[in-house]
Amino acid sequence: MSPEETDAFLAEARKEVVQQTFDPNDSQRLKLMVECLGDSRGMVRLGFAETLGQIGKPATPFLIEALGNHPDPVVRRASAKTLTLIADPETVSPLVHALLNDEDTVVKGSSVGALARIGKAAVPPLLDILGSTEYPESTKGHAAWALAFIGPEAKEYLYREIHSEKVAVRAAVVGAIAKIAQDSGEEEALNILLTALGDSSEIVRTEAAAVLGNLAYKPAVPYLIDLLNHPTSGETRKAAALSLMKIRSDSALVPLQTAWEQESEADIKRIIKLAITQLERQSSENE
Repeated sequence: MSPEETDAFLAEARKEVVQQTFDPNDSQRLKLMVECLGDSRGMVRLGFAETLGQIGKPATPFLIEALGNHPDPVVRRASAKTLTLIADPETVSPLVHALLNDEDTVVKGSSVGALARIGKAAVPPLLDILGSTEYPESTKGHAAWALAFIGPEAKEYLYREIHSEKVAVRAAVVGAIAKIAQDSGEEEALNILLTALGDSSEIVRTEAAAVLGNLAYKPAVPYLIDLLNHPTSGETRKAAALSLMKIRSDSALVPLQTAWEQESEADIKRIIKLAITQLERQSSENE
């Protein structure tokens, strides 16, 4: 269609959707609307995406087909973004397939955005991605972000998977549980984060320390002080010092000074010194 014909087609479809006269069984029109997601004009693509999003479930088979098979990455990207608007749990599988297999990074990102928007139904495959050795770290990063976005809706899975045998799963779950703690202040979530400070994995310990620091959770201070003396993990000691600096508890000052005197690694010693300087400055300002 010419640009003028495309604009007229969009205007008519919008009008029918608003007036609730659009025929959801008209597969030819739905297919053509999806094809128009490849229009060179961004506002036109947005118009068709929003209209298809309002049509909802009747449009999903055509969007799924385009997401999986259309040769134009612009159409695949817009299809994934439109599926985000619809948020149909039945689209989880094709969205996961696009996340794992599409060559276009924007399609991958848009697909994981749709999975995050869908919520609870997307959690099991996201956890499977995190626990697999087949996928790159970029894909696992997408999955971890989606879990954190889903947050409280994924609680029953997250609280169970904190005990997963796989480090990547536990680390991602810590990040997602931190979002729950931030949004709700839920005691169980905070207690899980405190327990994660004693995890056998350095990655999980440092992630837990980082999020507790970001939350400025003062009950974590004694646990973090203990980690300043971790015998084998410099990264754990560094994360503990940084978190104590963020929490800004005066009770951490003396243990940090002791840790600085005992620390043998120069880069960690600098981090501890930074934490000490910040806490001393705060103490001086308070006085």
